[in-house]
Amino acid sequence: MQVGEFLYEGKAKQIYATDNEKVVLIKYKDDATAFDGTKKGTIVNKGIVNNRVSNLLFKLLEKNGIETHLLEQIDDRQTLVKKVKIVPVEVVVRNVIAGSLSKRIGVEEGVELADTIIELYYKDDELHDPMINEYHARVMGWATAEQLKEIDRQAHIINKVLKEFFDSINIILVDFKLEFGLYEGRIILGDEISPDTCRLWDKISLEKLDKDRFRRDMGKEAEAYQEVVRRIEAVLA
Repeated sequence: MQVGEFLYEGKAKQIYATDNEKVVLIKYKDDATAFDGTKKGTIVNKGIVNNRVSNLLFKLLEKNGIETHLLEQIDDRQTLVKKVKIVPVEVVVRNVIAGSLSKRIGVEEGVELADTIIELYYKDDELHDPMINEYHARVMGWATAEQLKEIDRQAHIINKVLKEFFDSINIILVDFKLEFGLYEGRIILGDEISPDTCRLWDKISLEKLDKDRFRRDMGKEAEAYQEVVRRIEAVLA
């Protein structure tokens, strides 16, 4: 497959066209950003880790009935995926109170939730991805009621599968972000699932193994990312 023109560059990835109009190539970068891009830096080999982790987790989800955009990993940093029309509604799945939820409701981080919370955010960098609900998404035309119902259904399945898997490798899946897209009329899972998009804590030490180490100037970001991929590969590779 031939790689074509450069299409788009995001905070963590570059997207290229291919000679198949239904397929694009993703190239993962080592760039790290936080706080709507106001904090910038680099995490050594982050792109390699995120490419590998995301693809392994997508394969796990495929085995559990979740269709993803994943087609084929080309090399350490590049993966071919289905070209989807991204639904501009980010989904955040929460199992433990942390981050912005802790600040919003005034409860300290680390409190386990009695049930999963699913939040929706309008995907718009200039507006800082404001929190919305199903009414906003439907009335503004960002997603239909049927699409939102399917997204919610898939988000719960994804959470169950990933929560159980991470627990098996002694990691707490605190919360994580999902993005969905339309492909041939179907809602499928896109973007990535990685230490960039998840909060992952060691089950024993509660050490953070995710991008919070960068956000909070904790250091040893590369080591944390490598620990995540090491544990995942020990089971899924």
